[in-house]
Amino acid sequence: MAKYSFVIPCYRSENTLPKVVAEIKSEMSRRKGDTYEIVMVNDCSPDNVWSVIKKLVSEEDNRIGINLARNFGQHSALLAGYARCSGDFVVSLDDDGQTPLDSLGELIAKIEEGYDVVYAYYRVIKQTAFRKFGTWMAKRMAEIMLHEPKDVKGSSFFIARKYIIDEIVKYKNAFPYMGGLILRTTRNIASVPTNHRKRLEGVSGYSPFKLLSLWINGFTAFSVKPLEFSAFLGFILALAGFIYAIVTIVRRVSGITQVEGWSTIISLLLIIGGMILIMLGLIGEYIGRIYISINNSPQYVVKDYIINNKEYDE
Repeated sequence: MAKYSFVIPCYRSENTLPKVVAEIKSEMSRRKGDTYEIVMVNDCSPDNVWSVIKKLVSEEDNRIGINLARNFGQHSALLAGYARCSGDFVVSLDDDGQTPLDSLGELIAKIEEGYDVVYAYYRVIKQTAFRKFGTWMAKRMAEIMLHEPKDVKGSSFFIARKYIIDEIVKYKNAFPYMGGLILRTTRNIASVPTNHRKRLEGVSGYSPFKLLSLWINGFTAFSVKPLEFSAFLGFILALAGFIYAIVTIVRRVSGITQVEGWSTIISLLLIIGGMILIMLGLIGEYIGRIYISINNSPQYVVKDYIINNKEYDE
């Protein structure tokens, strides 16, 4: 017998969330002896999802609703939900209906083999070409920056042991990134294949800008490799300049003259100057994050929450 906590970050899902909750109830009804709870986190959605959460919570006592004061993002919403979990295992999933809950048994069977975290990865991803590219980029970034094992295939649908979640919740900085938080806690991770369904309605809440912010957050919050790369690139450019200076001196001594083209000089200046500005911006990003963390900026702010059909102000 075990207790499972389902954590669902909610944004623009007033029509899809009830279907996701109903599917969880249907799947868990087949697991005799096991209990569960559903934690729904309203990430300040502009639609009526908080009213929907209130209605869902009022129907059964094993449901919890959390209302955030503003939009903090999916990963912060997950942390807000994790802080209220009480299950032996925690299942994270989306609110758009793309998560195939019929694969829940496979995730549970895999984690019972002794793994700390088990991801469901999609055989075929039913997303736009841009989102597929974003998923590919996130995977490459995790492998290079966070040393994620290449055989681990992640997604937003995964199950973790409670002690892993308890360790993740201890992270208090304002820039959470779930992949990095999991990898810094454990490497005992597995993946199981599953199908990816089309969205029941609407479009993804991740715009190109939000995806870019997520990538930057991922490789600056848990890795210093970008700074190491900056130092390496600076060394290469300095070495190239030193070699070119020697070549210029040798040519001058040998009496070989060469008129440099204006376009070549400008191109070099633009390339080197652009690289310097990029590296300065990267360093500034790290310094800015340090400054924000020192100011104790919150990961999330809970406005109110509902437990056992009672609404509380935080």
